[in-house]
Amino acid sequence: MTLNEQYKKWQENTLKKSLEKFKERRERFETSAGIEIPRLALPVDDDPDYGEKLGFPGEYPFTRGVQPTMYRSRFWTMRQYAGFSTAEESNKRYRYLLEQGQTGLSVAFDLPTQIGYDADDPIAQGEVGKVGVSISSIRDMEQLFDQIPLDKVSTSMTINAPAGVLLAMYIAVAKRQGVEMKQLRGTIQNDILKEYVARGTYIFPPAPSMRLITDIFAFCAKEVPNWNTISISGYHIREAGSTSVQEVAFTLANGIAYVEAALKAGLNVDDFAGQLSFFFNAHNNFLEEVAKFRAARRLWAKIMRERFKAQKPSSWQLRFHTQTAGSTLTAQQPENNVVRVTIQALSAVLGGTQSLHTNSMDEALWLPTEKSVRVALRTRRSSPTDRASRIRWAPLAGSYLIEYLTDEIEKGAQDYIAKIDEMGGAMQAIERGFMQNEIQNAAYAAQQAIEKKEQIVVGVNQFTVDEVLMLERLKVDPAIELGQRERLAALRANRDSAKVAELLSRLENLARETSNLIPLFIECVENDVTLGEICNTLRRVWGEYVAEGF
Repeated sequence: MTLNEQYKKWQENTLKKSLEKFKERRERFETSAGIEIPRLALPVDDDPDYGEKLGFPGEYPFTRGVQPTMYRSRFWTMRQYAGFSTAEESNKRYRYLLEQGQTGLSVAFDLPTQIGYDADDPIAQGEVGKVGVSISSIRDMEQLFDQIPLDKVSTSMTINAPAGVLLAMYIAVAKRQGVEMKQLRGTIQNDILKEYVARGTYIFPPAPSMRLITDIFAFCAKEVPNWNTISISGYHIREAGSTSVQEVAFTLANGIAYVEAALKAGLNVDDFAGQLSFFFNAHNNFLEEVAKFRAARRLWAKIMRERFKAQKPSSWQLRFHTQTAGSTLTAQQPENNVVRVTIQALSAVLGGTQSLHTNSMDEALWLPTEKSVRVALRTRRSSPTDRASRIRWAPLAGSYLIEYLTDEIEKGAQDYIAKIDEMGGAMQAIERGFMQNEIQNAAYAAQQAIEKKEQIVVGVNQFTVDEVLMLERLKVDPAIELGQRERLAALRANRDSAKVAELLSRLENLARETSNLIPLFIECVENDVTLGEICNTLRRVWGEYVAEGF
């Protein structure tokens, strides 16, 4: 079949079905000079490798994207990672962001919440509400989403070790709003392996942690079908210092481990694979980043179809959220961060992201203010990012350099995955410190390049100036910790203590068995059992993970 015949087949089948579901935003797309932009650009001559390496948009191997038209039909979801202080204060920020054009919420939780402690736990002292919102009970979650209809928004929650409990709270709040679980859309990060590798907000040892993840897979496959059950994250791996190749390799290796764990738990691959999502970093090397996203998409498609024998095309698709690189932002001359973020955002758009967060210019200094968040949001709707959204999704497909870089990143990632397979898989590679050491070596090499001025960072190792920062600063009032303590005391004084004790006893017993824990989590939070009480009960049964030195 010639390339032109393949193109006609794509038009008649894949494209036609897509347009019936998502019409394009306009009849004609054109340049500023009035030149019409074709929906899809193809090689002039037949290319024997075209089907294997590039393919058509919305078709295997998805190098050119997971949707046939994507931005011509709808924009990427515009998320802004936000959360600070109390649920009430964060709710005000969320409603502001929605008013400013954001189309999805992205919740940042404070450190006590991330590691399963209530705001009144002694270990939480001094950290309540500092790097995210403090959520200890369903009362906090209700306040967080006050006047925000959960059947109308898509919500991403950056939570890992206690992800099942926070999801249970979200479901319980939706029920109180009269929203059915099947109407909920969003994502929980729920990626514990990258916590062991690069971030550190873990609670439990690997085995029970993987059980919680597969419990979420199984529950959501039946009850919350539009929810992404995991966001397998390369973002934090890259922030820790990895290369682009390592980011792809270690992220997909972790993804393989999650699929294997789900299969071992008795799930069918096509029942849960379509709810897997990914989370990548958009870094400074523009062309490399575009190629990275394409390589990851193609490699994952091969893994799911060839290694795991998934049958549904939706199971082969790597759908991902992107955040611009926090590690590239500078406290010096912070206005330059707007330019860095713009370039990084453009790489994500040209790489085919489904969702995008743009960092604020002041994030190297403190929590972003409303003004800096507004600038970050507008960056996504400004030229050249907006211009890129108007054309076919893969405008760089066929570029000699882009295709070369895509191939090289894929080869490098495949080599890493082969090494990890030889070690027994991602968990064994993590336990041996392989991934951690590779990332540390890459981070050291990158820092040496900066110190030797082989890599120029404006404002840091060149073009420096003496300056007094005049940016507005967002401060979190220390009094919010006292307020959270008082609210928790009131909750505990007014709830049904006997019911709470009975539920925690049931939870302890069920944790020793193999039944799905998510339904009981929902029942617990609906009866005002707190996050810390649930996690401490599980700690007594499962213990805590302690990282070994390598």
